[in-house]
Amino acid sequence: MSEDLFIPKLGQTVEEVVLLNWLVEDGSKVDFGDPVLEVETDKAVFNVEANAKGYIHIGPHEMGETLPVLTVVATIGKKDEGFAPAEHKAAVEKEEQPVEKVAQEVQPVEDESVDEGDIEKREKTFASPRARKLARKKQVDLTRVTPTGGDGIRIVEQDVVNYLKQAAKATPVASQLAEHVGLDLHGVEGTGPKGAITRADVESAIRHNLTSPSKADAGPAVDIKYTEIDIAESKPLLSVRKLIFDRMSTSDQLTARVTLVTEADATDLVRLREKLKADKAEVWGFSPGYNELIGIIVARTLREFPFMNARLSEDGTRFDLLSEINLGVAVDTERGLVVPVIKGADKLDLESFGKRFRELISFIQSGKIMPEDLSGGTFTITNLGNFDVDAFTPVINLPEVGILGVGRINEKVIPYEGEIKVRKMITLSLVFDHRLVDGAPAARFLQRLKEYIEYPIMIFV
Repeated sequence: MSEDLFIPKLGQTVEEVVLLNWLVEDGSKVDFGDPVLEVETDKAVFNVEANAKGYIHIGPHEMGETLPVLTVVATIGKKDEGFAPAEHKAAVEKEEQPVEKVAQEVQPVEDESVDEGDIEKREKTFASPRARKLARKKQVDLTRVTPTGGDGIRIVEQDVVNYLKQAAKATPVASQLAEHVGLDLHGVEGTGPKGAITRADVESAIRHNLTSPSKADAGPAVDIKYTEIDIAESKPLLSVRKLIFDRMSTSDQLTARVTLVTEADATDLVRLREKLKADKAEVWGFSPGYNELIGIIVARTLREFPFMNARLSEDGTRFDLLSEINLGVAVDTERGLVVPVIKGADKLDLESFGKRFRELISFIQSGKIMPEDLSGGTFTITNLGNFDVDAFTPVINLPEVGILGVGRINEKVIPYEGEIKVRKMITLSLVFDHRLVDGAPAARFLQRLKEYIEYPIMIFV
């Protein structure tokens, strides 16, 4: 009897995957544990392994198709069995019910997907130009507004104002956020006490608006003019890239980003790395890099400045300082940006940090990274120094409060101890959410980072 091969549960938060590539041919012989299929979640690429020994018979699903976890994608059994999942027989029996019974059970129903009355109502909604402008700005559905102008048939600006004043009960933070992004709270369902709309409810509504098919199908905004240009290639926004698209848009909507930039003299840090490469590479099995050195420095600095290792609570009523320092380190991959998280980074020494970082990189490259290794971060580092980038403004990885951009190490002529010297300089770009952290405290955090980079002996003794 054949064994069903299904998409496994890849962590607690993964509900669906994208089929990327079969690693074996249909009908080929496989052994237990052989990698047979590549799938992609919203975080990374994983290999699905054979769960039995025999001949694999691939199901009808297309590459690029999105499927829920636990979907049967193939069966493994005898050579001549073909694709025959265990659930197939039950499905066939259900389809072979007597026609009379099916006819009795299936009653004609009205198609509720298109309400002709609602469409007609929308088409016949009369509103003044000022009312329509305000409604567009606040994302108000004019069909819900009670008109008072023109003997009660025309919506005027004050009608929209009155409608907005009757918004559902919401927390102050939720109201401010909705006002900032122009979200109509009438359509938002509250999950707080007594049905109050919380910050989390507003964020969820914003994410829904950004990813809703109706929004995507609506086409570009009217102020973006698309000219007729031949398209060389068109790629859909799927999986990792789609997640990046959604998260970047959400972060831009939900945060008040401020960037602080400073230069640090990394000459002694470079010397330290060269010494560690000579002394430790053979013993540790790897040469420590700048990601590890700066990672340790950031982790220790976060311990001193806990307000940078924090986040806003889900209901938007508290500023939570976090007990764990879990450092995300952005990694560029063929399929997009991936941020593995090093848990308890402030408690690791340089060797342990480096080994864990390389272990996570190998998991990403082999498709064996688990969702738990890509979540739970409290602060993120992203390094573009290898691309000759000096300063940049990275996007905050919500719900974290900040992110550090690391630029290239570049030789510069600067005043040093009363003389003109050539020193190795590095640019640091700290981006933080000004709603939660003020400029001066963030500057002190960045100043301490600079101090540790210029005098690494303070950390690595």
